[in-house]
Amino acid sequence: MGSQAPTFTILIVIVLACISSALVSAQNCGCAAGLCCSKWGYCGTTSAYCGDGCQQGPCYSSTTPKPTPSGSVSVSGLVTDAFFNGIISQAGSGCAGKNFYSRSAFLSAVSHYPQFGTTGSSDDAKREVAAFFAHVTHETGHFCYIEEIRKSTYCQSSSTWPCNPNKQYYGRGPIQITWNYNYGPAGQSIGFDGLNAPETVANNPVIAFRTAFWFWMNNVHSRIVSGQGFGSTIRAVNGGECGGGNAAAVRARVGYYTQYCKQFGVSPGNNISC
Repeated sequence: MGSQAPTFTILIVIVLACISSALVSAQNCGCAAGLCCSKWGYCGTTSAYCGDGCQQGPCYSSTTPKPTPSGSVSVSGLVTDAFFNGIISQAGSGCAGKNFYSRSAFLSAVSHYPQFGTTGSSDDAKREVAAFFAHVTHETGHFCYIEEIRKSTYCQSSSTWPCNPNKQYYGRGPIQITWNYNYGPAGQSIGFDGLNAPETVANNPVIAFRTAFWFWMNNVHSRIVSGQGFGSTIRAVNGGECGGGNAAAVRARVGYYTQYCKQFGVSPGNNISC
């Protein structure tokens, strides 16, 4: 029995080395937009992928709260008919968005992004939903606009996301997604041709909201749930407004945010302006 121990030990070492080699070789995810590359090199959206050791995607930092049940808070419970209608009712009767945006389209879209409004404490959840709607309210004029007023091509040379010369990538949807390098990966993630049919965002309300969530989860979510404050989300959505770029726009965004936080019964937290 004792003479077999060294052989057994060698076998364990070999097995562990093989496992280690497999794990190393797997660490090149190439995950689709919106997915995290785990420390072992696999794609997903749960804390096992986006948590400790996450290599790429909407990762949680080591200090970011992991997704946890937020008590009695739910996104649909916060975004009631009264809340949603309280925003869209302020848009003029002639606004295109009045007959486009809806709470049902919002809820259908958000079901594809289960981490939205569920990460951290109930206060974290409320602040994230308040922040999202603060930016949406400002970007769309209380859901008045489906498309940007001052349209332009917004094409940046890219071999990965080449522009269609017959299309323009101006702002569309709740967050006014802009540029070919956003339309391309957003479409790939959601399931529409963002480069050749960017107008889909202005024609389908669920896809419009999904593009907003795609942008949010990839660029904004980690900022608000990690306690960086609403001001950090302004820099992520439109950093050009900060530092005196457009003080009036910053004040408007902050005003909507604090208003919605009050409606949700939560303090706006620190660092609310950029």
